[in-house]
Amino acid sequence: MNKWVEKSIRLANSNGYLDKLFEVYPVNLNLNRSIPDELKENIQIAFDRKDKKELIKELLKFTKFPIDDPYVASLRRYSHLLDKNPETINRLGDRLLLIGIENIIKMAAKPKSSSRQFGNIFQNWLNSFQYPILSQEEFSKCKRISFLKGSDNELKKFAKSELKIKKLNRRPDFILKTRSKFVLGEAKFLTDYGGTQNNQFDNALKITKIKGKNYEGIAVLDGIVWFDSNNYMNKKIKRFRNNALSALLLKEFMKN
Repeated sequence: MNKWVEKSIRLANSNGYLDKLFEVYPVNLNLNRSIPDELKENIQIAFDRKDKKELIKELLKFTKFPIDDPYVASLRRYSHLLDKNPETINRLGDRLLLIGIENIIKMAAKPKSSSRQFGNIFQNWLNSFQYPILSQEEFSKCKRISFLKGSDNELKKFAKSELKIKKLNRRPDFILKTRSKFVLGEAKFLTDYGGTQNNQFDNALKITKIKGKNYEGIAVLDGIVWFDSNNYMNKKIKRFRNNALSALLLKEFMKN
């Protein structure tokens, strides 16, 4: 087992792991989305008339459609599809009429999931480190611990052009420099097992395959992955030999 994996498992199962993790991934109270009275009135009228197409048309004006359905995105992007796909409109309309007007409004006003905000939150936490975040020119010249400033695409471009990394399919969440070595990292907060979370886990581990004379990749993982279970994530991480670690160990990793 990789020593950083071992340290992360020990840390996650000690007292206060989730308490300390809140410093990295704070969860803000999300308020319900605001729905204008005019929209509410239009929805009520369409619902009372059982006008499915008009009901869907009005609900597509909301930030959040009240029911999850993979076909909604196409209807939202291309409004002409409302007239060309009566069976889809009928199917969605039946579901909406079944759940009732009160639930339609309630579900459309539901706040954004906190877990979907974690990407920028991790970047904000890195900004709190007492290490400089530098432009590409300054970063290349710097001889001490520092971070590269830029978007995901700019970091990927730097890795390919300056570090000559040819096989870099994913954009790193951060690039840091420790003396003369560069570290490319991808960070994930894994909140549950299965499906999308397993894919997030696997994608994060892929960056650790990047290794060269003056660079390497690390996976910064937190959450359910470190807790003992027979689940895919935990079984795989225990056998993992490349560098994967909790964000709470990142400063220690940098100094080492």
